[in-house]
Amino acid sequence: MVTLRALSPDDAPALARVYSGASTRHTTGKPLTLDQAHDKIRTALARAAETPRAQWSWGILTDDELIGLIALRRRAPSMGTISYILREDSWGNGYATLAAHQVVSIAFTTVGLNGLEAMHHPDNPASGHVLIKAGFTRVGTSDRHTDDGTTVPYQTYALQKP
Repeated sequence: MVTLRALSPDDAPALARVYSGASTRHTTGKPLTLDQAHDKIRTALARAAETPRAQWSWGILTDDELIGLIALRRRAPSMGTISYILREDSWGNGYATLAAHQVVSIAFTTVGLNGLEAMHHPDNPASGHVLIKAGFTRVGTSDRHTDDGTTVPYQTYALQKP
């Protein structure tokens, strides 16, 4: 079972562990220090207090342990994006798919969006499987620039409100 909850300052060590090792290999993120994890949580809490709200971040928990992060961002009045990252030792258990299903439901009901977009690194097909299981359809590629100056063709997905 997977539950989502708002982040708290006490989550910083677990979040730093999520953003480490292979978990960041195919993301635009980098490993986080404990101070950076605290900063990420403070930013998420500040965005949660904004009106109108444009971003939601939840910790992904299983057995009361934080194993990942999933976020929903409003990109336009009726369009949003989702992104997620899981701790490497929790891969392959369906946790990201369960969390994505919950966020899709929140996006279309509570937030009132009509469409969602997502993308993943081409060397991370498992993330594409998560998106497809959550109802997304692959729609193409989008070039992303990396820190080393190269361009990577990320796979892009879309989902319209039923």
